Amino acid sequence: MRRFWREVAAAPAEGGWEVRLDARPVRTPARAALLLPAEILAEAVANEWRAVGETVDPRAMPLTGLANAAIDRVTPDPAAFAAGLAAYAGNDLLCYRAEGPASLVAREAEAWDPPLAWARARYDVALQVTTGVVHVPQSATALARLREATAARSAFALAGLSPLVTVSASLVLALAVAEGALGAAEAFAAATVDEAYQAEWWGEDELAVQAREARRADFLAGARFLELLAEANGGEQPSCRP
Repeated sequence: MRRFWREVAAAPAEGGWEVRLDARPVRTPARAALLLPAEILAEAVANEWRAVGETVDPRAMPLTGLANAAIDRVTPDPAAFAAGLAAYAGNDLLCYRAEGPASLVAREAEAWDPPLAWARARYDVALQVTTGVVHVPQSATALARLREATAARSAFALAGLSPLVTVSASLVLALAVAEGALGAAEAFAAATVDEAYQAEWWGEDELAVQAREARRADFLAGARFLELLAEANGGEQPSCRP
């Protein structure tokens, strides 16, 4: 789509805030009203539209994409969406460690043990850790508590949480970022410990670097989306769905 507008504004609307292009409100791909829950988030989305050049590049507008997802994908059935994210706890990245070499084992422990300790203190869950890739079952109690923690979030918070979970393959890392216990850059580094280790030994090609940077951008965008929601909510992640 080519740029057809001159002015962009974030404006109050019934039920929230909207972004207007030359006074016309933006709509989602499903043609729903792009209604944001807070002014700070609406302004951030508006800034993405202000930065558009001659044509729209969705990859350069991640906050808009996450807002669209919150409305079009999450809001129709937030419980099902939350359940999909919570399912990652059953095979959380942090629970599957390398058998060797010792330097990689130590690096994984340094990056992954603190988030697991945080989850233990925060949610009273003790996830089982193993070596190799053979599935290790987690306790029903632990999984239920993490499902509850995920399901308590609003549609917009779930949309922001989604790339954190799917990019890292770790619900624990995603929740730690969402609750401010871990920085986004630090969490992404933890999620890519194995990749970084392999690259140090064997190098990596340009396509691998580009793919990792794309995943990093998605991860950081999700974290920024959640940060804006938290700022709008006085530092707390909203826990009630719209």
